[in-house]
Amino acid sequence: MRTLLTGGAGFVGSHLAEALLAQGHHVQVVDDLSTGSIENIRHLKGQPRFEYVIDTVMNDHLMAELIDGCDVVFHMAAAVGVKLIVEAPVRTIETNVHGTEVVLKHAAKKNKLVVIFSTSEVYGKSTDVPFREDTDLVMGPTPKHRWAYACSKAIDEFLALAYYKERGLPVIIMRLFNTVGPRQTGRYGMVIPNFVTQALTGAPIQVHGDGTQRRAFGYVGDVVNGLLKLVQDPRAVGDVFNIGNAEEISILDLARRIKEMTASSSEIVLIPYEQAYEAGFEDMPRRVPDLTKINRLVGYAPTVGLDQILRAVIEERRGSLLSQGVA
Repeated sequence: MRTLLTGGAGFVGSHLAEALLAQGHHVQVVDDLSTGSIENIRHLKGQPRFEYVIDTVMNDHLMAELIDGCDVVFHMAAAVGVKLIVEAPVRTIETNVHGTEVVLKHAAKKNKLVVIFSTSEVYGKSTDVPFREDTDLVMGPTPKHRWAYACSKAIDEFLALAYYKERGLPVIIMRLFNTVGPRQTGRYGMVIPNFVTQALTGAPIQVHGDGTQRRAFGYVGDVVNGLLKLVQDPRAVGDVFNIGNAEEISILDLARRIKEMTASSSEIVLIPYEQAYEAGFEDMPRRVPDLTKINRLVGYAPTVGLDQILRAVIEERRGSLLSQGVA
């Protein structure tokens, strides 16, 4: 199988590329490196079934050529991270909506399977937890840029499903819930890499808000394995699936656990949202997936718990800091 990974030099994309190569597939990555990194895929360079192009999904002619030569498109290219979303709302909306439009348009010409990587953010401010795929989406007001990402990804879903309904394009939509693991950067506000780095360097562990917000973290390896099972099942086409882990924890307790696991002397401090992001910033109190649907279809069940995830991230980050002479 020939696969095209948009945004394939990102955290999740690099793990997916590894898994596809291990299964004997051909992998083509296109990434503009705006949020991804060549370091994530450097170890794959030189493999005979791996290629990459540094360019954007907005390049219409390039995408037409790349999609024409593949069997499946894994569309991950997007603006990611709350920090980036708040600081660059125009880029967020244009990248997410137009990039997806380009991919679907060219995939529809040759009827190529497209896997759309969406997000738990689309559930917005819904309190109907755990979130099911048929739960109503509750968005915040348009003046609050924090919701631009959620709305843009919801539009991606609507557009993909419209192509499926109207033009018969095979699509699968994945809603990822806080996927975590090695190679994830804290550069754009990802909480676990940031907490681990702060703990290992003795810096204050900065919890945004009051820390009572609760999240569920899924291991990237589990997510990739579940995704690949769905791609192989024709019953998944035209549908939407949550994927992640339903084990939840408050952000304050997460900070405490990381502090304990790293034996850190760091102080845990609460940072008001308006200081961390912008005035009037809104957040959801809980974000937990209902995994019943994906479990029933392909038997997906997470195998890696939070403590294992944290140990893996701590080990990798400690090694990186040591190599830099920081810790």
